[in-house]
Amino acid sequence: MGQKITIEPVTRVEGHGKVTIHLDNEGKIEQTRLHIVEFRGFERFVQGRPYWEMPVLVQRLCGICPVSHHLAAAKAMDVIVGAGTGEGLTPTGEKMRRLMHYGQMFQSHSLHFFHLASPDLLFGIDADPLKRNIIHVALQHRDLAVQGVMMRKYGQEVIKATAGKKIHGTGAIPGGINKHLTEEERDYLLHGDDYMDIDKMVSWAQDAIEFFKEYHKKNKAVIDGFAEFPSSHLSLVRKDGALDLYHGVLRAVDSEGKKILHDVDYQEYFRYIDEEVKSWSYMKFPYLKEIGKKSGWYTVGPLARMNTAEFIDTPLAQKEFELFKQYNGGKPSNKPMHSHWARLIEILHTAEKMKQLLNDPDLMEGELVTRGTKKFEGVGLIEAPRGTLFHHYKIGENDMITMANLIVSTTNNNQPMNEAVNQVAVRVMTGRKEITEGMMNAVEVAIRAYDPCLSCATHAIGQMPLEFEVYDAEANLIERKFKH
Repeated sequence: MGQKITIEPVTRVEGHGKVTIHLDNEGKIEQTRLHIVEFRGFERFVQGRPYWEMPVLVQRLCGICPVSHHLAAAKAMDVIVGAGTGEGLTPTGEKMRRLMHYGQMFQSHSLHFFHLASPDLLFGIDADPLKRNIIHVALQHRDLAVQGVMMRKYGQEVIKATAGKKIHGTGAIPGGINKHLTEEERDYLLHGDDYMDIDKMVSWAQDAIEFFKEYHKKNKAVIDGFAEFPSSHLSLVRKDGALDLYHGVLRAVDSEGKKILHDVDYQEYFRYIDEEVKSWSYMKFPYLKEIGKKSGWYTVGPLARMNTAEFIDTPLAQKEFELFKQYNGGKPSNKPMHSHWARLIEILHTAEKMKQLLNDPDLMEGELVTRGTKKFEGVGLIEAPRGTLFHHYKIGENDMITMANLIVSTTNNNQPMNEAVNQVAVRVMTGRKEITEGMMNAVEVAIRAYDPCLSCATHAIGQMPLEFEVYDAEANLIERKFKH
């Protein structure tokens, strides 16, 4: 009864995943799993390399979010060279890194919303897959497509100016940064041309939020009713409770907003968080130790950050944050599709932050690097576009890496993605005799809300299709389909 069908076009997630669905004797869904089935083992092969290579080496994990790994590793190396855990850098070092990070958040969020998510919103989950892509967005919604492309380009230009290259740069080094921003680079990013203009980026970010809010009004079933389940939420926050994407303390709240992790020092994250291994996935399942494996899982990412933060320290994004919180009655949102809303608020926030920094003279002068007493262990955390990113290293007397533990954002979101897959699959596939492309895309939409980087989470290589398998009550494979 097995069947293999190849379906085009390219699936809009990065990474190799497989969804299995088990049916009972009545044709009802009994179990769903999102499997991550490729493995490369990055944590092992960095061992034996000198610690100062880490910021450049580990960003090879990914071509989409290399800056996040670059900075998380650099922050861990700051601890090792005695430069502190975030506040210890020189003003120039911290501000250049922050500008780099905001550029990364801006470009990555723009890529996800405009290129990967918007086709589902604009054309519908059941639309012809040949139409449901960025090319048709450009053909039918030209202004929106241009904004998406140019916003991503702007973020990449910020990365190039701060890291030296758009992808796999070298700007952040243990204890600081290796360059200043030049006047030419600053002027280009402030008001370079029609598209390299920070004020335009702020305006376009506002436009994107307005587009989403108007869409939301007309499509509440898609945004509010697509999936919802109780989840805890975890992120860094600034010590005063503000949203901070670069540095802070670890906070977690439950589905009702009650604090369950009380602003702890992330150097000791391992006292509070552990990882479970399951036989059917190479991606691990993190959880809060105090709550336990069964219920201690949590969500990270833009939605989690909106749920853990108390306020945003830029005025335009704060206004949108207040509307977001008001819509959800002051409680955390547990709707995965609200991640798109949260992501757009962060796009606006990072645009405002970049504008502030580009007018700061510290970027063009001042000491670049600081040092202190060497340590043999360091942890670096950062809020990557997809959520909280953990880098933990130990070194030996010879300065070589002896241990590395990376918990990437998508790994943190492993269980929430499985929960979303199950809820959507139960709704759209129960009692159906065959899997349609639209049903598969509905499951993908649930996964896509988390903006997963599956190759990042497992360090995979090769082609990245999403595979669906359906089993009957006797565990017989009755259907298999691929999305390449």
